[in-house]
Amino acid sequence: MNRVASSLLLCVLAFAAWGDDGSHPVTLWRADGASNSVYILGSIHMLREEDHPLPRIIDEVYADAEIIVMELDMDDLDPAYTQAAFNRAGVMSDGTTLQDLMGDAAYAEAEKAAAVVDIPLEMLAQSEPWLAAITVELMMLYRIGFNPLLGIEMTMTTRAAQDGKPIEGLETVDEQLSFLDGLPLEAQREMLLQTLAEGAALSESIDELIDAWRYGDTTTLEEGLLSSIGEQSVLSDALVTNRNRRWAETIATWLDDERDYLVVVGALHLVGDEGVPNLLANKGIGIHQLREQAGLR
Repeated sequence: MNRVASSLLLCVLAFAAWGDDGSHPVTLWRADGASNSVYILGSIHMLREEDHPLPRIIDEVYADAEIIVMELDMDDLDPAYTQAAFNRAGVMSDGTTLQDLMGDAAYAEAEKAAAVVDIPLEMLAQSEPWLAAITVELMMLYRIGFNPLLGIEMTMTTRAAQDGKPIEGLETVDEQLSFLDGLPLEAQREMLLQTLAEGAALSESIDELIDAWRYGDTTTLEEGLLSSIGEQSVLSDALVTNRNRRWAETIATWLDDERDYLVVVGALHLVGDEGVPNLLANKGIGIHQLREQAGLR
């Protein structure tokens, strides 16, 4: 999941709306075509052992799907190429430093915030601010037990490889990196500063985030995630809104197919007025959020 804000509040009213049949929503939708279905699953890219097993309904829609689609074509991803692409896009080799790009005042603020969360900012001296922000967040998540091998994408990739199900990608690595590397420098600075500032509260807020995802609490996800990134319109447009619109157009074409699809994208892309489900609904496509039945997990 693409996340800038990490401080989330539990929305009690959303939980009260689940009804008394013991079931609850999940961050998963089904769009209905004339002769097929496209399932759209909100992903958390890194999870912990304790976050498994996943909701049972995910197993059911995976079994029904003939094609798996992710943000990236995960089974064809070349780790060496990906690392080289990150280095080309985000590592500076001309003598420019992170402090140069941040400016003295912003860098001093970043140093102070980094000290609070025990991040050695000097280790990122050759990184552009967007890459430094991603690296910081990964470091903090690893510290508290999160692992990409346990995330939704890798879990689905492993299963699809075992079952011989094809995986396709909505974007390429270079396209994704271009969205980040193309951000204005001011947006990159804010991205790093906010990531560092929120790091101290990450371990306290993360369980609420996982619960909001597991229980399909779109209100909490929207208020906690989307509202924060939405405060930075350039960042929101480049990383969320514009991509959502492209993906909705692509998904709409798959509803003319006879095969069933499971689309896995960051959960942030599925909430709010500009979320993929709402964009599809605005096209007149029948789409609804799925539910986990009582007693299943």
